[in-house]
Amino acid sequence: MSFVPVTGPATFHPARPARESTIEFTGGRRTVALPIRAALPVLSKARRSDDAHPSVALLGGAALLASRFVADGKIAPVVGEVPGWRVDGLDARDVDSVEQLARARSYDDVDASAAAEIVRGVLDAVADTLPRAAPAARPAVEVSRDGAGDFAARLQKRIGERAARTARGALPELVRISLRVEADEEELRGGAVRLVLQVHDERDPLHVCDAALLWTQTGGDATHGFGPRARVHASIALRCAAEVWPVLDRFLELSVPDQLTLDGAEIGGLLEHVSALREAHVDVHWPRSLGPELTTRAVLDRLPTRPPSLRDGRPSEPRGAELPLQDSPFAVDGLFAFSWQVSLHGDPLTEEEMEELATAASPVLKLRGAWTIVDPATAQRARKRLIRKATGVEALGAALSGVTELPADAEGERDKAEVVVGASLLTVRERLLDAPTRDPLPAPAGLRAELRDYQRHGLTWLADLTGLGLGACLADDMGLGKTITLISLHLHRLEQGLSQGGPTLVVCPASLLGNWEAEVERFAPGVPVRRFHGGARTLEGLDTSSPRGSDHSTPEGSAGFVLTTYGTLRRSSAALAGVPWDLVVADEAQHVKNSRTSTARALRTIPSRGRVALTGTPVENELTELWSILDWCTPGLLGSRQAFRRVWAAPIEAGTDPLVAKQFADLIGPFVLRRRKSDPGIAPELPPKTETDHLLGLTREQAVLYEAYVRDTMERIERLPGDDPQRRGLVLSLLTGLKQICNHPAQFLKQSGSVTLRGRSEKLELLDELVDTVIAEDGAVLVFTQYVAMARLVEQHLAARGVPHQFLHGGTPVPEREAMVRRFQDGEVPVFLLSLKAGGTGLNLTRADHVVHVDRWWNPAVEEQATDRAYRIGQTRPVQVHKMVTRGTIEERVAGLLERKRSLADAVLARGDAALTELSNSELRDLVTLRRERKRLDYIDALADEGGE
Repeated sequence: MSFVPVTGPATFHPARPARESTIEFTGGRRTVALPIRAALPVLSKARRSDDAHPSVALLGGAALLASRFVADGKIAPVVGEVPGWRVDGLDARDVDSVEQLARARSYDDVDASAAAEIVRGVLDAVADTLPRAAPAARPAVEVSRDGAGDFAARLQKRIGERAARTARGALPELVRISLRVEADEEELRGGAVRLVLQVHDERDPLHVCDAALLWTQTGGDATHGFGPRARVHASIALRCAAEVWPVLDRFLELSVPDQLTLDGAEIGGLLEHVSALREAHVDVHWPRSLGPELTTRAVLDRLPTRPPSLRDGRPSEPRGAELPLQDSPFAVDGLFAFSWQVSLHGDPLTEEEMEELATAASPVLKLRGAWTIVDPATAQRARKRLIRKATGVEALGAALSGVTELPADAEGERDKAEVVVGASLLTVRERLLDAPTRDPLPAPAGLRAELRDYQRHGLTWLADLTGLGLGACLADDMGLGKTITLISLHLHRLEQGLSQGGPTLVVCPASLLGNWEAEVERFAPGVPVRRFHGGARTLEGLDTSSPRGSDHSTPEGSAGFVLTTYGTLRRSSAALAGVPWDLVVADEAQHVKNSRTSTARALRTIPSRGRVALTGTPVENELTELWSILDWCTPGLLGSRQAFRRVWAAPIEAGTDPLVAKQFADLIGPFVLRRRKSDPGIAPELPPKTETDHLLGLTREQAVLYEAYVRDTMERIERLPGDDPQRRGLVLSLLTGLKQICNHPAQFLKQSGSVTLRGRSEKLELLDELVDTVIAEDGAVLVFTQYVAMARLVEQHLAARGVPHQFLHGGTPVPEREAMVRRFQDGEVPVFLLSLKAGGTGLNLTRADHVVHVDRWWNPAVEEQATDRAYRIGQTRPVQVHKMVTRGTIEERVAGLLERKRSLADAVLARGDAALTELSNSELRDLVTLRRERKRLDYIDALADEGGE
């Protein structure tokens, strides 16, 4: 018989005669109907699976019972036109087994009554199938009135004789034990229950009897159906259980271990040890009317009184050097608290019932007219209802995610509890969750531009969050207008009187100072804007208060914008912290993705009424970067860095619990707004973008250098132990060196000056072709490389050919950067060389209709950011993106990996080149070895599993 995969339900189809019944199995999209004889081994195997469908478990149990009844000779012939066999002669214990199976295995719309009917049908079908032949239609002996006749009597006698000869060796000996809880009304009033010891056949758990029978019935008259050594094995199992819960030692002291009486303390001990006993294969069976039906969950609500830490309506001094948002009710300690709520069958207990539960001396308690068992943890939660106090931001985070982390227990373990939101936070939560569907605000009167619909939604979202004293991370794609949206927010707060005359501080890379200054002057004329940058920087004369009675609709009533750089912030944080800022904006916020840097620490010391992070890539390498940004925007939302790694980052990056990822998305969703150019309705006027991978070969010089460098460096790496700190450095050097060889031998060999460049790299030859074509078509091109040395070589090559060009890198002064952007946008220079790190963000270079990536970065998001210098709103021509990839090298494998991992990068779980350093020696050698086949290669699964970009 071919293998039948059973992953779905099974259906019993009865027939007459019963042996012609069938069972239909479902596996995936395949459905197979088998006769009873063929179905028996399938059921036997499938019913033992942990994820077996309830119908399979029911039919499998019925087939097992039927096989046992047939083996015991409990069958009789069916008298009629079609002869056959049926189950007969069942005693009370057998009938109880059938009823227990039906009750235990009922499912969905199949109740215990319907399940019992199915079981009886299966019993007869198996009984009619297993005998070798059907009984004769006309037995030779006289048939009695009940239809069985002497034939049945003779059959039973023969089967009985055979069973008697083999019974001693066939009865089960290996057993498991379980504990059954019983109690009458008088015992419950006294706070006691009885614990009855049961014994199960290890192979057939439905074969069960009380231990008292096993100890008192011996010899051939025993009715329990166990072999003579079963009692020994039951004693061994009981000793093992007593090691888990010593109270069970009292069973071993009894001559007949039938039952124990447990008092209140022992009942509590049993409840505490249920899980440990289950792990030791000892189940505890509670009567349905008495089981522990109380459940607990955390309730989050505002405390009835204000905490003593509030003085004059202002929050107490925050911990450390990190300042919370000013005037925010969500930044104050102790306004909210988590408390335990106990429910009976899902219905919360009243205060009177909670008090009764808290003061009960026994774990046996009568609630709402019924007895229930209270486990010690629930009783403790009722006595000490307060879990912990929380800041408003912590409370809001728990309200959004639906869970909170509990304090550590005595062993240092932490758990999470479901959170029920009280009325005081419900309105705020609904307001945040409904923000995406709200009607957008109108553009501020002082704005000299027409906002797109998605920009108005962004303004509305920012206004809501900052109006609540919360921070926000606007993570739109590059070029979607984050700057104008922020300017609109400044004007909106001014017009609504929310800014209280305070200025807006914008912290950005030096290359963006000119862009911000120009955008403010263009879209909000009259709003003061100054740079706090350079040797002559000053904050003197800064207007920080709006005149009383001034017209907030006029921008002149505002202190306006102050623009500074991250470097200046780091050096002058004390001066900036002395200004009562209304908003602090971190543009290109990935610059503070590491909260431990001095720049990130300095940014946290600047107080404000609202904080906004602007970034196209909220996460470049790991999830903790998002924590750093959001913990600055809205301090406390995600807890401490260590708690964030434990509660969220570790399980999400491991991919072990999809529910955690959903809870995290619910938590951060209201605080991170992410739109892409490709989203429907965002930027329909953008022209098409075409991306092309140019597969190039190595010159002979490059191939020799490549193979020699792989050979020499891998020998050094393989001599080092896997945990040697030098190994990581060698691996990174190997990867960097190979990428430099792929670019140009002169870069790897550190050659400069009058060295010959032509004929040594196909990348340089392709670049010549692309540049010549672009210039001939009156176009413009951006050329990105991650290496300044490579850009210098390209610059030298273009100069020798007489091609007009300019080069922007990290050392270019701010005024010269701005002049370069103007020259390029005005069409004076057709070729713009940029280092990826210095020119990959913030610049508006829509004059370009071609973008060239000379070498590949590990993270596709970084490359996309660079491409977005040209492909952004304002671009009117189709954009061609050219990516140079050398065949057979590490570049080709990285290029393929980037395509495969793009969705992972979007999910902000990439780990960059750090993952490559953790490859084994064989995996690393396979990654870097030069392939000479002229075809694309398969990419290394191990690298993909590590999450490298």
